[in-house]
Amino acid sequence: MIVSSIFGIFACNGKKDPSTWSSEKTDKWFEKGEWHKEWTVKPDNSINRLNMAKAYYKNPGRWNKAFEFLNNNDLSKLELKRYDLDGINLFVMVSEYSTKNPEDANFEAHRNYIDIQYVVSGNELIGLAPVTSKDSTILEYDGTKDIEFFTSKSGKMLQANNSGFFVFFPEDAHKPGVKVETNDVVRKVVVKVKID
Repeated sequence: MIVSSIFGIFACNGKKDPSTWSSEKTDKWFEKGEWHKEWTVKPDNSINRLNMAKAYYKNPGRWNKAFEFLNNNDLSKLELKRYDLDGINLFVMVSEYSTKNPEDANFEAHRNYIDIQYVVSGNELIGLAPVTSKDSTILEYDGTKDIEFFTSKSGKMLQANNSGFFVFFPEDAHKPGVKVETNDVVRKVVVKVKID
């Protein structure tokens, strides 16, 4: 009985510890989609699946609350402001802006928060590159705002519209708000999920 209890504990922990998962198990978990609750917007293929699983199981309550907010609100009608869901642990920023020319946009990165980014309306390109590809610093890391800006010559451009959402981890430098062909007005929701 003790042996079966211990086995049960380890089996449960193995299920909740994605660092031990195979790529097949990680893909299966990601594609099943229970982690983003009933929100019907699809996760972008650029999301690091293993990082997503590890972050989710480290703080499932925060992620559940984040996706419940995205699913249960009319994002096109929310006021342009900050919404605190769990103080500094979880909050949402709703904004509208005009997209920029590529040369006017810089990469940014965060150390204490993971971003869920969703373009509610409009179209933009988002650059994605590893933080390690930093070329020149535009603005040194500001710990109070949890942001740094820099340039990078590597990476790829991702199409962002209302058909999918992105998740950017601290190792993901991202350059949002770049025009597709012409400048466009974009409404975006960014959920900030604190890392413990």
